[in-house]
Amino acid sequence: MVSLSQLSFFFFFLFTTLCNSQHYLQLPLLHIQPSPTPTQALSSDTLRLSLLHSRRRSAASPVVSGASTGSGQYFVHLRLGTPPQPLLLVADTGSDLVWLRCSACKSCSRRLPGSAFLARHSSTFSPFHCYDSACSLVPRPDPNPCNHTRLHSPCRYSYSYSDGSTTAGFFSREATTLNTSSGAPAKLPDLAFGCGFDVSGPSLTGPSFGGAHGVMGLGRGPISFASQLGLRFGNTFSYCLLDYTLSPPPTSYLRIGVSKSDVVSKLSYTRLLLNPLSPTFYYIGIKSVSVDGVNLPVRSSVWALDKNGDGGTVIDSGTTLTFLPEQAYRLILTAFKRSLKQVASPADPTPGFDLCVNVSGLGRARLPRLSFALVGGSVFAPPPRNYFIETMDRVDCLAIQPVDSGSGFSVIGNLMQQGFLFEFDKDRSRLGFSRHGCALQ
Repeated sequence: MVSLSQLSFFFFFLFTTLCNSQHYLQLPLLHIQPSPTPTQALSSDTLRLSLLHSRRRSAASPVVSGASTGSGQYFVHLRLGTPPQPLLLVADTGSDLVWLRCSACKSCSRRLPGSAFLARHSSTFSPFHCYDSACSLVPRPDPNPCNHTRLHSPCRYSYSYSDGSTTAGFFSREATTLNTSSGAPAKLPDLAFGCGFDVSGPSLTGPSFGGAHGVMGLGRGPISFASQLGLRFGNTFSYCLLDYTLSPPPTSYLRIGVSKSDVVSKLSYTRLLLNPLSPTFYYIGIKSVSVDGVNLPVRSSVWALDKNGDGGTVIDSGTTLTFLPEQAYRLILTAFKRSLKQVASPADPTPGFDLCVNVSGLGRARLPRLSFALVGGSVFAPPPRNYFIETMDRVDCLAIQPVDSGSGFSVIGNLMQQGFLFEFDKDRSRLGFSRHGCALQ
């Protein structure tokens, strides 16, 4: 894979028409209603993890997105093209590529308005040439026709998902219009993205995709949305995921760049770890876990990222629930049952969940408190509502699932992240977090 430093010059000239400033980009994160049931979320999360784990072992498709198989997805509006066309994308920290459903129609009388990006209706749309250095960053079809002597020989990309869904088209560049913190729009002349003229399969066309036009990859790779715009606004992005079950649901935000807010001084930090076999993902290091202040006897090797690229813990925006190593999960489950035995009556388990309690007359403040000690000395201590989910009236279930630590990684899902400001500082390779930041967005 080409490194970000190797492509710095390539992306630098894309933004030279924009002056350097301290403004940042802030985009609302939307959650499509109705939300999936906990059982549906578990099913979709299990499929997504299967895809992400299998992708980690595949060198053939280094930028395949798992966004289509997530259930707790957050969406971002983007205006692309000249004149601008409004589009809805899945925000996904588990992938790098930005891709859209595209159409090559001219009159477009048979296509529903807003159903795709109309490439021929934009005066600034331009595919990369197949011999352009940027073309090496995307998986290409086999066979891959490419004639270096022809002026119009586009860079073709193609990749498949675990359920057989596929997206294929031209890796391209296009102008996008964004609103900055100053209130003035900024027009970025050359956003690199996949223009998918052939999109098929259940995970890309079914209800789990929420009617989105594509995926906004926010991973660590050089072609992600965060990396491309990082050269303009600063190589940091952050988000606040707020509780979308509230009515009316509060607005969550994605921010590219750093504001001068006082909240930055309140962030706790842990190091972002790099897995050479999965350079897209944001890994963090967990040292220990405790329940109600009591450290659980989990071996340190259970949390470790080993030399084969197995294990470790990923922060992921596209997974709803949290998945922890089997050994840690069983100890957490036992400690929770022991704690709840004194204050709550058990409820019949919801399919797929190991621990459910009747919370009638029981405030969530009396539920067990979970905390993670992280590399660097910081502690992540989410409130119980971030790891107990209501599966039916007055019944809450533990929203944590086991994963085989010998064959995959752990995942901190978006439910566990709710109510926190998370800042991904890629220059310093660190993750900041605080419960004090979301209200200041």
